[in-house]
Amino acid sequence: MKLSDKELADGLVAGSYLEESQAEEALKSAKAEKVSLYEYLIESNLLTNDLIGQGIAELYKIPYADLNSIVPSREQVLQIPENLAREKRLVVFKEDENSVTITSDQKDMKESEDMLKSLFPGKEINFAFSLSADIDNILLHYRKALETRFSKIIAQQKRVAPEIIDEILADAVNYKTSDIHFEPQEKEVVIRFRVDGVLQEAGRIPKEYYENIVNRLKIQANLRIDDHFSAQDGAIRFKHRERKIDARMSLVPTLDGETIVLRLLADYMKGFALSDLGLLEENRASLKESASRPFGMILVTGPTGSGKTTTLYAVLKSIYNPQINITTIEDPVEFKIQGTNQIQVNNQTGLTFAKGLRSIVRQDPDIVLVGEIRDKETAEISVNAALTGHLLLSTFHANDAATSIPRLIDMGIEPFLLASTLELVVAQRLVRTVCDSCRHSKRVSIEEIKKSFPEADSFFSQKETTLYEGKGCQSCSGTGYKGRIGVFEFINITSAMRDLILKNPSSQEIWRLARKEGSISLFEDGLKKVKSGKTTLEELIRIAEAPDEEELALSNNNEEAKKEDKKKKDDDKKKKTKKEKEKEEGNKKEEKKKK
Repeated sequence: MKLSDKELADGLVAGSYLEESQAEEALKSAKAEKVSLYEYLIESNLLTNDLIGQGIAELYKIPYADLNSIVPSREQVLQIPENLAREKRLVVFKEDENSVTITSDQKDMKESEDMLKSLFPGKEINFAFSLSADIDNILLHYRKALETRFSKIIAQQKRVAPEIIDEILADAVNYKTSDIHFEPQEKEVVIRFRVDGVLQEAGRIPKEYYENIVNRLKIQANLRIDDHFSAQDGAIRFKHRERKIDARMSLVPTLDGETIVLRLLADYMKGFALSDLGLLEENRASLKESASRPFGMILVTGPTGSGKTTTLYAVLKSIYNPQINITTIEDPVEFKIQGTNQIQVNNQTGLTFAKGLRSIVRQDPDIVLVGEIRDKETAEISVNAALTGHLLLSTFHANDAATSIPRLIDMGIEPFLLASTLELVVAQRLVRTVCDSCRHSKRVSIEEIKKSFPEADSFFSQKETTLYEGKGCQSCSGTGYKGRIGVFEFINITSAMRDLILKNPSSQEIWRLARKEGSISLFEDGLKKVKSGKTTLEELIRIAEAPDEEELALSNNNEEAKKEDKKKKDDDKKKKTKKEKEKEEGNKKEEKKKK
């Protein structure tokens, strides 16, 4: 039984975890950002996971079991049969000679008491509450290695291909995999999962069974099974525990056979709320402000797989209301967004980005999302749409935010049109986040940091600093990382930037002005996340380069300018206050004279 947001809020207020006013504000904000109250409380740092867990446990009138502090052993967990454990969400938390504590994320566990007494004869059965995500992590103990399950399926000699595919998909979903790779080699086929952006081997299949697996996947994706020498693309819908999971399938012939990559579009890959993306507060405000304008263009740039579409989906989700018409054209449509009209590009029928976009602007839209600007024609129609009273959002392939502007001009967009329409350019990358379950801090000297990051002196002022890392645990499969977060680079199109665009500038000139106006690089944004413990320096160095001395000097000058500007404003405020006081005293004297 799942608590509603209102029940959770009332429970947290009753337990004094939140003030009533805080709960009301949190409910409103969660509704506005279209996320659950639980997600909002965590993202806004109002409460931790443990405090919410304790609050729910008090509401259920049972103790709270923190499965991250006390992690049950595999032997403990497997005492409850798998079917019962999964159906009733039961985990052995603690056990001694006289009693056993069973934890679950369900409210009513008493109905399982008789079955549990038969499993633990002579022992007192106690119940506790744990969070759903923690229960899911512990239930992974029931999963045997893929290769063990493959051997069992092959030994039975029944439906080898479908059962192997089902096992691979089940594991992929359990480990929140974004892509499944089938890579044929000379004698076997390697199965690899991409989890949090990093590939890891999941298992191996004997080569003789692979052809049947390929053919089954081809049939499900409506591809030609008699063609073994052409690249093919398709889509598949799987069912896993009452959940429907869509997947994009790409098949390419190699010397050792046909390689397959399945991109899973499961609900755990969504993460559409702006609060989930890892935006700094000022960047989130900037994005919201640009998205609230009636027309103009917002571009998100970065390489494939950097989360560009997810960011734009989050923007759409945050600004949606029934009074506006939102239409998208995408290739492919990754997720259905409520309240939007989503069009799938289809080159076979001639429905390209450009042709689709021409049709969209005749459909009276307020907001248009173009999946990607790939060519001059699409770019020109996008700019014209933004000029004629539409807010247009799109993605664009560029290494950084500053490069995207000269690239669009090189594609044939007139600088005066670009200057008139562009509102915001965002560049982004994804880094893995440190696992919350096993994160710990450590004091590190600058000399030690310089071994892997020679520029450390420019970014760390103290001789020693505190950094964070994950030890590796059951929750993160021993990697020390769980989940991903974005690092961003924002260029706001100010009046000075518009004037510069008219002069057909280089990317260096654009970035120099952006720095003066307060923009920070991908690396600097990421470094703030490193220092706050969200990710590691190794992850940041993997995806971004540190700015050079000239850039840092511009940034330092900008900080000094900001301080001077603040000092001037404070001084003006004091002068104004002094004048107001003098005027008030003068008025009082005049009134006394009149009396």
